[in-house]
Amino acid sequence: MSTLQGRIADSVGNWVDRNAPSAVKPYLRLSRFDRPIGAWLLLIPCWWSAALAAMAAGWSLPNVWHLILFFVGAFVMRGAGCTWNDIADHDIDKRVERTRLRPIASGAVTLSQALAYAILQSLVGFLVLVQFNGFAIATGIASLGIVALYPFMKRVTYWPQIVLGLAFSWGALMGWAAAFGQLDLAPILLYLGAIAWVIGYDTIYAHQDRADDLFAGIKSTALLFGADTKRMLMLFYGTAVVLIGLAGYAAGGGYWFVVGLGAFAIHLGWQITTLDIDDTERCLMQFRSNRDAGLLLFAGMVLDALL
Repeated sequence: MSTLQGRIADSVGNWVDRNAPSAVKPYLRLSRFDRPIGAWLLLIPCWWSAALAAMAAGWSLPNVWHLILFFVGAFVMRGAGCTWNDIADHDIDKRVERTRLRPIASGAVTLSQALAYAILQSLVGFLVLVQFNGFAIATGIASLGIVALYPFMKRVTYWPQIVLGLAFSWGALMGWAAAFGQLDLAPILLYLGAIAWVIGYDTIYAHQDRADDLFAGIKSTALLFGADTKRMLMLFYGTAVVLIGLAGYAAGGGYWFVVGLGAFAIHLGWQITTLDIDDTERCLMQFRSNRDAGLLLFAGMVLDALL
């Protein structure tokens, strides 16, 4: 067990396992640097928003400095959020097969050490945030309550994915706020579309844990939807495409935006048609593939601004 301490099933064979010093491995796993897909999914709405702002303003490219700041901020704040999630869930994680070897649940990191680490990551995230204008800083701070609330929602509602969507989609507001110092219809529509997207892909992710969640008394949309999951994914993914399309229209998007949106929609359709909710490996693969779906849309936005 000592060689596996703090490692979980879907993070084996990564750079943390291979190259990181033993003393820092548990902390890197707390931040999920061994599984960066979550940071990408937090980052992509930020990049969408920055590209949407470029389309609306007639700039040839999104603000590159903002893209870099969002990249750093997404990875750091996702790490802080995951550390907080593991602090809140340490007793539950011990009873779930996929999470029982997380650093706190396995004893590799104490609760006090994890709390100090979460604070440190949050301070780094704050240093990134203060590089933006005052309105964007206030907008970013406003998200913290949702982030703090999320780990507890799975105990009280079958819709914790909505709260996750509210938190993980916040970047859809941030790129526009950083560019213009205000919010308008386009980023709000983008935010709502991103929430629907998050509910869809996190439902796929939650199907990995159905049996353990039932045993632990944890609720999720995967348990709620069950055999109707594909039909509900059609609803949420379809809503995401429509709302994001309206956001692009409100920002003056043209041909290449439509191409990117079409590629995004086709990818989501592929996820629905090929999903097997009883195949945990396929669920994980399709969840991870949402990074590619999001980057296809981002590429279309950038091309629209450029061309």
